[in-house]
This record gives sequence, structure tokens and C-alpha cells, in this order.
Amino acid sequence: MRHGKKFNHLGRKAAHRKAMLSNMATSLILHKRISTTLAKAKELKKYVEPLITRAKEDTTHNRRVAFSYLKNKDGIKALFGEVIAKVGTRPGGYTRIIKTGFRLGDNAEMCIIELVDFNELMLKDSKPAKKTTRRSRRGSGSKSTETASAAPEKKEVVPAAETSTEEPTNEADDASNESNEESEKN
Repeated sequence: MRHGKKFNHLGRKAAHRKAMLSNMATSLILHKRISTTLAKAKELKKYVEPLITRAKEDTTHNRRVAFSYLKNKDGIKALFGEVIAKVGTRPGGYTRIIKTGFRLGDNAEMCIIELVDFNELMLKDSKPAKKTTRRSRRGSGSKSTETASAAPEKKEVVPAAETSTEEPTNEADDASNESNEESEKN
């Protein structure tokens, strides 16, 4: 019975599968991003993330264990050097899978798997998180505080002698007052 045995064999024998994942992990570490099928990317994520976690502590034992998985000296140097320099403070989740569509030949679902802290475009988008304010239709909130703060600056002192309650002497004002009275009657 196969109870509890849950991983994708990827249609390969054990030796072929281990060699393929080792090569893909080395390519991911060296190039920081590779394009592959979704099933392979999910298995590669399970394969490479424990290696990155182990590489946080640079000891001879951890280097030998990582070498037994990767079997590539350049991959080990890159893993314990530049990769850990970027992701050393991250508590996990070192890779990102981005789906890219379907392959033309066999309609396999394709994706890009990449190391998270090496994608400069994603890092630029996440940094300028501009804080937005919510506005209501009632007119209360930030608008009323802006007008209240602007009002004292424009305030002019008008002498009491110049203020009057007389009717306007301008003919245009008289015409507008008459039209207002007529509209009120109708």
C-alpha cells in the first residue's frame, strides 16, 4: 500500500528524477530564474528551499550536505555566497512561481521559478507603497481641515465704516435682483 507517499514522480525513475532536480536546482541558483513546467517547478521548490535554509549556517557539514544534493562546486559557491547574502534574513519562501501559459507542443502548463530577492522589478513595485486617503461624498474629513487652515491666512480686516447694508448701486446687480424676484413669483 502507498499510504502517505505523496510526491510527484514526474514520470521518471528515481535516479533520473534526482539528477534532473539537481541540475535544475543548480541552474536556479546560478541564473536566479529558470523557465520550466509547473509540475517540475513545484517539485524543485521542495528540493531547493531546504538547501537554502541549510546554507544560512556556513559550516563544512552544511556545505557537504548541499554538495551531495547539487553536485556542482560553482552552485555551492553561489549558494553560500551571493544567494545567502540576499536571502539570509528571510524566514522562508525563497522562491516564487509565476505561471506563463501553456506550451504549444503538448499544452503543458509553463511557469517561471525564480529566487525572490533577485527580481529587481518586483522589488521596485513593492517599495513605493504610497499611502492613499479615503474620501467620502459628505465633504467631511480632510477637505474641511484644509479649508479651515487656509481661511485664517486670507482673512482681511475691514473697518466698520466701510461695511454697509445699502442696496447695490451697480445696474448689473439690480438686474440680477429683479430676475431673482420674478423667478420667485413663478
